[in-house]
Amino acid sequence: MTPLLEVCVDSLASARAAIAGGADRLELCSALAVGGLSPYAELLRQIRAEAPSIPVRCLMRPRPGDFLYEPEEIELLCAQMPALRRAGADGFVIGALTPDGELDRPAVRKMMAAAGAGAAFTLHRAIDVSRDPLKTYRDAAALGFDTVLTSGAAASCREGTAQLEALLAERDRGQGPEVLIGAGVNETVIRALRGRLPAARAFHMSGKTERESRMAFRRTGVPMGLPGLDEWHIQQTSEEAVRAARRALDASFA
Repeated sequence: MTPLLEVCVDSLASARAAIAGGADRLELCSALAVGGLSPYAELLRQIRAEAPSIPVRCLMRPRPGDFLYEPEEIELLCAQMPALRRAGADGFVIGALTPDGELDRPAVRKMMAAAGAGAAFTLHRAIDVSRDPLKTYRDAAALGFDTVLTSGAAASCREGTAQLEALLAERDRGQGPEVLIGAGVNETVIRALRGRLPAARAFHMSGKTERESRMAFRRTGVPMGLPGLDEWHIQQTSEEAVRAARRALDASFA
């Protein structure tokens, strides 16, 4: 049973911090402040130039909001995936739902085909807003996902422990996809969940901290995006947060 620590990053600086802190794998995206969107191939190339061997899975999400995608949005994702694969992606983090909250299997199959042979796949947190997470997990297994990222259908993984326990049991019964626990993961949460859920072995975190902008001149009252977003504090992965999580995870398996 090998532990896995995946870190979600949206910049070269965050990737550097995650790798230095001991991440086993990166999930690469853009716009983490809105939950993550599809990343830039050029950013992946920058990361690959410095870290050619670390596994990288790219989140494929065309916009913020729900996971009910229009046909043209699926086509956009399918068009982006080959370019990301050529830039160095080992796999993709994908998902789509029907209006009734079921996994949209035709859309998922189309994305898997677009990724090309040999790509690995994580089902993203669409499972957490699906009608029946256990059924969605089984559907993901049937489609060929090797990993399912989930908070246990809750706002945070600590609130979703009952559902996580059921998903872990389902994994072990059928040798299903790895259950990658996310949403609020840090050193303390890993210790707590490993105590309550000893079958848990894979965790996903961003380890975000705020870096003060270097801007000396700051015009206030002119937001560049959603109300409340602060342009003068930039979210970035903390190497120390990742290292602390790594220590906690390794210690729980010692």
